[in-house]
Amino acid sequence: MALSEKELIEIRRRLHQIPEIGMEEFETQKMLLAIIEKLPHDFMKIKTWKTAIIVHLTGSKGQTTIGYRTDIDGLPVEEKTGLPFSSKHKGRMHACGHDIHMTVCLGILSYFAEHQPKCDMTFIFQPAEENASGGKQLYESGALDEWMPDEIYAFHDNPQLPAGAIGCCMGTLFAGTCEIHAKFIGKSGHAAFPHLANDMVVCGAQFVNQIQTIVSRNIDPIESGVVTLGHFEAGTTGNVIAGSCQIDGTIRALTQVNNLKIQERVRAIAEGVAKSFDCELELDLHQGGYLPVENNDETTKNFISYMKENKDVEFIETKPAMTGEDFGFLISKIPGTMFWLGVDSPYSLHSEHLAPKEEAIQKGVSAMIGFLEDRQRQL
Repeated sequence: MALSEKELIEIRRRLHQIPEIGMEEFETQKMLLAIIEKLPHDFMKIKTWKTAIIVHLTGSKGQTTIGYRTDIDGLPVEEKTGLPFSSKHKGRMHACGHDIHMTVCLGILSYFAEHQPKCDMTFIFQPAEENASGGKQLYESGALDEWMPDEIYAFHDNPQLPAGAIGCCMGTLFAGTCEIHAKFIGKSGHAAFPHLANDMVVCGAQFVNQIQTIVSRNIDPIESGVVTLGHFEAGTTGNVIAGSCQIDGTIRALTQVNNLKIQERVRAIAEGVAKSFDCELELDLHQGGYLPVENNDETTKNFISYMKENKDVEFIETKPAMTGEDFGFLISKIPGTMFWLGVDSPYSLHSEHLAPKEEAIQKGVSAMIGFLEDRQRQL
């Protein structure tokens, strides 16, 4: 039988206790496989790729394949929720709510494993959303090729929305991101003899200051972009001139065009600063699979229409967010829609105190089962 709300909450709590970093989700994969193996297998096939799990349901007509994706990894965060089912893995936590994501996916899968869908369905349990572009890796591995979806859906939990509410918008939902790793290498020396050294604290400070002009002077003010430098490390003590500095940060933009434009300016500024300080530069701008999550017009129009008309769903029209998600890569290859599921928490995503409300789980499952059944009637 399809998993009950009580069973789903128990599964979520068990998953919450075993968060693992991307591409190391061995215990998580084992638990997920054990649950999936207990579901009806009349028209189900399962395969794995590294720590990913791909489940395919053969539809009664099978002319189209609908995909549904969940991410399965946790974060390197020390949990401080005080919950009785807190993480058992020190320094690891499902601080982004992927335990909720997996549980909702299992609930939807358990229903369609019992009620054969009209269309084929591919359920993707994807690793490494947080740290290693797992969606891009999985897609490029060819593991999906046999069961490639014609359209695909996924959600992210949202602490700012009421528990169980569905949020979505046409166009871009999440920003594309790009990591910045810049190292300036000069020459250390005594604080009393600056002319014999090449001070990388001053060099790095110039880089930080000049970066602030990119969005304000290079991006259309009607559009959006963010450059945040969150890590600056240089020197060892106050009376020694630092011979190198390491600066790390992130780029966020709602379109890939602007993301690339910001990357170009970051590179130009870094190279210019390095030249002006006569120092070496090691620069890594890493975007990987974290493209903007740009919802497909057709699938998203149908999704929003269904959710608005469903009296059991609280639908909220949301604005684009600067959150990054590697579903952006999958949705750039496969038409589809990403949406929010409200979990009503005073703490933000990635907080060590995040404790999503569990009543959102069944509401999310029910809403998506209804939508996916309705969608299949259209195809």
